[in-house]
Amino acid sequence: MKQNLVLAAVLIALLTGAGVFLVARREAPAALDSFAQCLAGKGATMYGADWCPHCQNEKRAFGDAFRIVPYVECPEDPGRCLAAGISGFPTWIFADGRRFEGEQGVTKLAAASGCPLPSGR
Repeated sequence: MKQNLVLAAVLIALLTGAGVFLVARREAPAALDSFAQCLAGKGATMYGADWCPHCQNEKRAFGDAFRIVPYVECPEDPGRCLAAGISGFPTWIFADGRRFEGEQGVTKLAAASGCPLPSGR
């Protein structure tokens, strides 16, 4: 009986912790939605490949908001990447022709684009 109570307490604690983690994870990335929308509005496009660790880091920095960022998966659309002159991943190209090669992170992208990051980032 005592073991069942201990097991139940541990299970409740784990489920509570997992729930808090999932809620916090869902809320945090939504904070970058406006930043991603601003980048998209300024014509920023990221060119990358799913196997590229720097691309994965870049996507992870946006969290769920990356769904808003214009993105070209070069192995799936090589013609578009060749036409854009992509020689490494990730590459960001803005509508005004500026290019940023390599992992930038949201802070550098904010400075380059003029798109504000949410407070606390």
